[in-house]
Amino acid sequence: MMRSQIDFILGDHLVSVSDIEPETTVLEWLRSNGRVGTKEGCAEGDCGACTVVVAEQQGDTLSYKAINSCIQPMVSLDGRQLITVEDLARKQSDGRLKLHLVQQAMVDHHGSQCGFCTPGFVMSMFAMTHDPSFEGYNGLDNTPINQGLAGNLCRCTGYAPIVRASRKTLMMPATDQFDSGQQQTIDQLESIRSSDPIRISAHGRQLLVPRTQQQLLGMLSQYPEGVPVAGATDVGLWLTKELKQFETMIYLGEVEGLSSIEVGDEYIEIGATASYTDAMPILCEHYPDFREMLTRLGGLQVRNAGTIGGNIANGSPIGDMPPPLMVLRSKLVLTSSKGSREIDLEDFFIEYGTQDLQPGEFVHKIRMPLPQTDSFFRVYKVSKRSDQDITAVLGAFVLRLKDKEVQEIRIAYGGMAGVPARATAAEKIVSGAPWDESTVAKACEALTEDFKPLSDWRASADYRMLSARNLLKRLYLETSGENDG
Repeated sequence: MMRSQIDFILGDHLVSVSDIEPETTVLEWLRSNGRVGTKEGCAEGDCGACTVVVAEQQGDTLSYKAINSCIQPMVSLDGRQLITVEDLARKQSDGRLKLHLVQQAMVDHHGSQCGFCTPGFVMSMFAMTHDPSFEGYNGLDNTPINQGLAGNLCRCTGYAPIVRASRKTLMMPATDQFDSGQQQTIDQLESIRSSDPIRISAHGRQLLVPRTQQQLLGMLSQYPEGVPVAGATDVGLWLTKELKQFETMIYLGEVEGLSSIEVGDEYIEIGATASYTDAMPILCEHYPDFREMLTRLGGLQVRNAGTIGGNIANGSPIGDMPPPLMVLRSKLVLTSSKGSREIDLEDFFIEYGTQDLQPGEFVHKIRMPLPQTDSFFRVYKVSKRSDQDITAVLGAFVLRLKDKEVQEIRIAYGGMAGVPARATAAEKIVSGAPWDESTVAKACEALTEDFKPLSDWRASADYRMLSARNLLKRLYLETSGENDG
């Protein structure tokens, strides 16, 4: 059985949508249906003006996540609750609206000026009030608030009043209508739950939503030109900026088992559609140095939707995950109707725009080895601004020393070539050599054998090479003890 509609809850009302084009975004649908509180700013997931919250059932409770509606396809709402700024204020018995506590805090702390970005900020604040990690928040540290708001930009306020409003809200032990109505929402979600795949057609184009890996394989075989979409944080820009239309779009977000994350005796296995937000606690538990890089990988809205598998599959030379996964000797499992094969992640990238992915094959999972106790792992990102900016150069390193001699070193960079790549010439210089300034200087010179970087608006070739060398020097300073004190 194939369904031909998307079923979800808008606020507290059940909605079925079938008369849409496959590439319709959540923002487009909202504004076309009278929900104009959600704004379009950048249309690429950067500014946060379009932020909405999606609630999904997890066991006997709901998980609330902020997303960028401007790049999210409508199909991602199926079986979920969509909450927009219009849903927050409640009508009282006298007909007047009572502001939600986050809206009232914005008023009390003068957190809005021109007001264009305000709905997005309000929705990010609302998501934080329903985030279990903020339970017991004492207001002494603004860091978690800053991270929660990093995906929202404002040109008017300087952010300080918005942070104060957020701090006040999170310190209030208050509940709202979404807390009191949680069981009703869960009952509604269960009433629309379906295991049937979806097919929506319009103007000769179609959207397919498989539920099982077998269905996915069948669709990929039948429609080899089909474009797989998961988090849409990259493909969404093809739709909004390049106005692309796909004959067949295959949404992977509902495929059973494809978002799983498992820790075994030797590997962490990350399903291709696992989001950064879901994977981040496990990655940082085993490799703490991931934390700084991941908190700078997009805003929270991007991490809530974006997938690690998608970051690999799109083959971008500036994707942040491939270099660190490469130096950790990660494997990639690729699956087709013929079976599965496992390759080294670094072998997946052939040249710009070309990956080792056969027709009818999909990225299934990433196998990442558990850490070695005698090695250093570091990853450094260089970008024009600290938060939610695309990488100019990213360096990742694994180093193992014995008596100040290099037993093993693995170096990989993003942004230095048409694909993320290892610095094999530099590795050869360092391997077996003393870990000292002379060795590192020779390795820095050898980087010119490994890479011939390009100049673009993000960085010049000279800047990229200088940055790559400085990141290797930073590794030396942090692991040699020379920067102590």
